[in-house]
Amino acid sequence: MPLDPQAQEILNQLDELGLPPNHTISPEEARTNLLSKPRPKGPEVDKVEDRIIANGDFQVPVRIYIPEGLGPFPVLNWFHGGGWVLGNLETSDEIARHLAVGTDCVVVSVDYRLAPEAKFPVPFEDCYAVTQWIAHNAANINVDPTRIAVGGDSAGGNLAAAVSLAARDRGSPSITFQLLVYPVMAMDFGTGSYKQNADGYALTLDDMKWYWNHYLNSDADASNPYAAPLAAKDLSRLPPALVITAEFDPLRDEGEAYAKKLQDAGVPATATRYDGMIHGFFGMSAVTDKGARAISQASTALRSAFDEVEKDVE
Repeated sequence: MPLDPQAQEILNQLDELGLPPNHTISPEEARTNLLSKPRPKGPEVDKVEDRIIANGDFQVPVRIYIPEGLGPFPVLNWFHGGGWVLGNLETSDEIARHLAVGTDCVVVSVDYRLAPEAKFPVPFEDCYAVTQWIAHNAANINVDPTRIAVGGDSAGGNLAAAVSLAARDRGSPSITFQLLVYPVMAMDFGTGSYKQNADGYALTLDDMKWYWNHYLNSDADASNPYAAPLAAKDLSRLPPALVITAEFDPLRDEGEAYAKKLQDAGVPATATRYDGMIHGFFGMSAVTDKGARAISQASTALRSAFDEVEKDVE
């Protein structure tokens, strides 16, 4: 399928900004440039609260989005994208709001530490620590500890998959569902989608090499499933998953390969490719019809997963 006209318009607007590619500048400059890009505001929620959660000596900032209602609510722990190098609570605000309203759940958005200042496994451990905190302090934020989902886009999808693996391996917490939006799953630049979409579609091959180089201590980390979940030998006993990919995205094939590997391990997993779309479209629901459709699909999948847990309890 050709590039969607709405995706093409986004690429045109990005070109007009005239910002240098991330791989040609420092992480600090790339962070500044990301924050300079216009971002639509998401829907209103009943309440937004900022907190800090301890992971050892570090205090992890989180932003909690609370929908209308009495609760206790199901909860989605959301990890933002940005190649483990970029992003914060502000860049993930729109998506968090849409998912809180669309799913009628509390969303806890995590401002994990960034590479290269904090390389693997620090960002992953921050995300795991917040997930554990939610399970142990559910009543404190009016959520149901039996209905905890994790999710993220791009590097955040990588972190969500890693947290799901760690929760299984370490015995807690119990994860209901994993929402993986065009996730980074392997340091493999030879896939078909990397070859087809290496340049010209917002996220490039050179950018991904730059991100991985900042995140990992060495190439040996790429065989660690908590850094590259597709490297996991055993994907059994993991939470059900929805994996969303985009046709014109270097990460397309690894996300779909992970969904297939989950299915082969007996895990209920759905993979949906959005034809004509580019990396990042999930956060562009205000300007792309398929972005809005993907948000709706994700919200429906989360609601269904939470409802299944409720039925089992009854």
